[in-house]
Amino acid sequence: MKKKTVAFFLCAAMAFASLSACSSPASSQSGVGFDSLQNENDIPEDDTSFKLSYTLTDSLDPFEAQTLNNQILAQLVFDGLFELDGSFKASAKTAESYRYSDKTELEVTLKKGIFFSNGKPLTADDVVYSFKKAADSAYWGNSLIGIASCSKEDENTVVFHLRYHNSYAHNLLIFPIVSSEGYENGYPVGSGRYRFDDDNGSTVLRVVKGNGFYPHLTTIRLENVISYESIDNAVNIGNISFAFRDLGSGSSMKLNCESKLVNMNNLVYLGVNGKEGVTANADIRKAISLAIDREELVKGPYNEYAYVAESVFNPKFELATAKIFSANADLIAAQQTVAKSPFSSPSLSLIVNAENTDRVNCAKMIKSQLEEAGFKVKLTEVSSYEKYTERIENENFDLYLGETRISPDMSLRSFLSSGGSTSYGIDFKSCEAAKQYKNYSDGQTDLGEFLLAFSEEMPYIPLLYRNGMICYSSDMKGDMQGTFTDCFANIEDWYFAS
Repeated sequence: MKKKTVAFFLCAAMAFASLSACSSPASSQSGVGFDSLQNENDIPEDDTSFKLSYTLTDSLDPFEAQTLNNQILAQLVFDGLFELDGSFKASAKTAESYRYSDKTELEVTLKKGIFFSNGKPLTADDVVYSFKKAADSAYWGNSLIGIASCSKEDENTVVFHLRYHNSYAHNLLIFPIVSSEGYENGYPVGSGRYRFDDDNGSTVLRVVKGNGFYPHLTTIRLENVISYESIDNAVNIGNISFAFRDLGSGSSMKLNCESKLVNMNNLVYLGVNGKEGVTANADIRKAISLAIDREELVKGPYNEYAYVAESVFNPKFELATAKIFSANADLIAAQQTVAKSPFSSPSLSLIVNAENTDRVNCAKMIKSQLEEAGFKVKLTEVSSYEKYTERIENENFDLYLGETRISPDMSLRSFLSSGGSTSYGIDFKSCEAAKQYKNYSDGQTDLGEFLLAFSEEMPYIPLLYRNGMICYSSDMKGDMQGTFTDCFANIEDWYFAS
């Protein structure tokens, strides 16, 4: 079977594609809005207090970096054409404007007066170079598969050639832009708020002041902290000042530091075998969805570090206007829907990767909920990720509990196109939802037609979206804000208490 591996299911795919869009000096906010009576002029510049973790043995190049540690640093050093807010709405960053010249061409005009930290102007050549690097990279490549190529129109204009019609393709243009002229002093060069620099043999981040960006934290010290658990401990005891936690596993861990949740686009869902067995029946699939209490999954296994999927799209996104999944279980409706099927007491197999604690606990709760509705469920905790993915690729399941990062354009093609990375079990010969999604994507029908087809067929079952978390020292002040694509959204307001 020629299908992509489901490695994208795990949060290690971090994917997304969406990580490195940050505020540039040209467009950063200059407001203060401190939560104390301390006057801005009383806060001195600070080049020692703020510390971040990084991985010394990993690359600082955003297209070569393998660790979340160094990818997070990239948010401070590199800008994208666009950035996303907490509702996944795009706004221009180094781009001035954009337009869809036809269904498969997206033209972007660059802002004038954007410079790299070495003083050289950011041009269309740099964007084309960066796109090619991003598309070929393990970290960014999956989110950019809908863009065939990028070409230079003139010094300030680039054209992205799309593989298919996509009215949200500009949401994908959050990949970091690096200088096409290569490294300087051994470091990759960006146009972001900070730049990499050497400080007596140690790598630090130095502020790039100007155009309204004048932070109190002028130098950021980097501490070599490698493992996920060590980073948690380093924040707790104050060895580093700030960290982003993906919360992909072990999200119940107690933290001694301050923290805030950020919205992510990681969907936890039930994959369904619609080709054979009891789950080939649409009424059974609908009954499964009705029997699941999504709110309890959020409160229990995910410790409220998630939010309910009430729509096919992320509920924070503007397309999620129609709620077609209930947050709470409806056992009576589930039983009535089962009664419409040929099965009086349906038996189901459910598989989950045993290596992910949160998802195992989630699968156990789903089993309990389904049994309360009258299903018989055999839960198998597959011992390794490799064996788990093998079973999915062979479609040896009725249900599997999976996770995937939806790309920033909110495309559902990974599920609803043949050969998609999360399309296992979907019968494309008869799936009306897949046909209607293609028609909707091509502009041939409205969103309602697709949503109706999806709710009638339930080719897969969305459950919840996970949150991420920013954690920071209690000594830090300034109402720390952040998004998944820019954990340091208002870093210019941050400072340490005297």
